[in-house]
Amino acid sequence: MYKLWEFYRDKSFMLKITVGFVLGVLVGLIFGPSAQVLSPLGDLLLRLLNMIIVPLILFTLIAAVNNTNSKKLGKIGGKIFVYYILTTAVAIVIGLLLAMLVNPGLGLALPQENVEVPEAPTFIQVLLEIVPTNIFEAMVNADILGIIFVAIIIGVTISSLRHASETKLNDWGNTLLKITDAGSEVVFRILNGVLQYAPIGVFAIGASAIGGQGLDALASLAKLTGVVYVAVAVQFIVVYMLLLRVFKVPIIPFFKNVSEAISTAFMTSSSLGTLPITIKSAKKAGIGDDVSSFTLPVGATVNMDGAAIRLGVSAIFAANIIGLDLSFSALFGIVLTGTLASIGTAGVPGAGLIALSIVLTQAGLPIEVVALVAGVDVVLGMIATACNVTGDLVGAAIVDKSEKKNVSGVQRYTQEEAM
Repeated sequence: MYKLWEFYRDKSFMLKITVGFVLGVLVGLIFGPSAQVLSPLGDLLLRLLNMIIVPLILFTLIAAVNNTNSKKLGKIGGKIFVYYILTTAVAIVIGLLLAMLVNPGLGLALPQENVEVPEAPTFIQVLLEIVPTNIFEAMVNADILGIIFVAIIIGVTISSLRHASETKLNDWGNTLLKITDAGSEVVFRILNGVLQYAPIGVFAIGASAIGGQGLDALASLAKLTGVVYVAVAVQFIVVYMLLLRVFKVPIIPFFKNVSEAISTAFMTSSSLGTLPITIKSAKKAGIGDDVSSFTLPVGATVNMDGAAIRLGVSAIFAANIIGLDLSFSALFGIVLTGTLASIGTAGVPGAGLIALSIVLTQAGLPIEVVALVAGVDVVLGMIATACNVTGDLVGAAIVDKSEKKNVSGVQRYTQEEAM
């Protein structure tokens, strides 16, 4: 029995989640509505995902703030962080717009689920609810925007303590960061356990969904996948290539030099796992070590443009399933939450499902959609990770270019002054 568990445990997450979904589809097609007897196993996966959301947001965002807001980062840190925020926000907007154009999910219903269409909050309510009146109440009620706000505030405060001039405050800040790191490790160990169960949960809900709805569900998922791939292509052309052109970075040589990192990211679905090759590719592309040594490791953790696209498309997918027309304020909330959730998502396979849970919960959309999207998570994860790594490299390239331009400008000014 242990050898069987060892065999299962050592297989890649990508393989397990794919096999789980394919088997679920087959069981659903063979047994039809009878396959819905497996739905409790899928419900368990949803409960486990819900259980981990709050601590995951707290610890990962606190750590992310401390990794990106140190005073030592100077101009490079400021530039790259602004780049991460803007490109991630643009990515999720692209995903939303394309999804609203194609409307994946229409005609698909959740299995055994009577979903009430939630009331869309006003724009003012979205802004006010960012600040919770009670921290603990926000955690109990899974007030995602409130939790994100609290995590950022705590992270900024810990960072200020760590860089304080007083030794006592500095020690307290470092101690709190160590506690945060320890808590983050605990959460990710729990998450690893959840992800070991995820293929079983995906199998169960896949069988239940396909058994109740047949090939209609597969057609909707195919449309969802297509929209994500097209959105990533738009992100490459409209955002990355445009930025490279604006900052006068040669586009074709750049992509030729970093192609190895992009292809590795596509095959492994892991930004962190690709990091050594990403750094090597950055050096090949002529990006300075002073920029790449900071921006690429941080980017592999917090810059998730591909994940943001998936979140935007999946949110519209979920809204279409329950027949909800999202208002501007609801879309704004999705963009804001999706941007912050993407930044707090670790660059490892499977974590995108957690970020999607966060966005759906905030928007009042059915979290059961996570199980359906998880069925094609492998295919989506491949292109999303390639997009993430490309975004990291483009950010490093344009920051490096701007820094070199500033240095050459100072040198020219000094020479003219000397003359």
